[in-house]
Amino acid sequence: MRKVTFAAGCFWGVEAVFERTKGVEKTTVGYTGGKIKNPTYEQVCTGKTGHAEALQVIYNPKIITYEQLLETFWMTHDPTQKNRQGPDIGTQYRSAIFYHDKEQKQKAERSKKQKEKELGIKIQTEITPAKKFYPAEEYHQKYLKKQDLKNCRT
Repeated sequence: MRKVTFAAGCFWGVEAVFERTKGVEKTTVGYTGGKIKNPTYEQVCTGKTGHAEALQVIYNPKIITYEQLLETFWMTHDPTQKNRQGPDIGTQYRSAIFYHDKEQKQKAERSKKQKEKELGIKIQTEITPAKKFYPAEEYHQKYLKKQDLKNCRT
């Protein structure tokens, strides 16, 4: 099993997409990329902690590749938006790939360049080393599934 960490706006919708992806074994929503330990949802929502709402994915590389996960990441949100996704605005909703090793970094950078070429516009996604990941409160885990919703809009 391998691990990836993505931020692409509200973590509920991102989790819902990856949870339905073949080869994904486990998803956990949480916070990463900030400056305080053990942040709460309320603290992250202020935009003052530096954390992003993020999704940590454990996947089976024999079933799905890192490159395929990157493609799902790009399709899950609008990476041309800086610090926002739809109605959600703030640094906690930024687009980011938190890489766990040199190979992930290289592949993420290559994928970002390719996506910019395809779209013909600058991608705002940060590519940064993975920091400590703090799982969100239990009520956030599998939130849309618990609410019997397919995505954040329905």
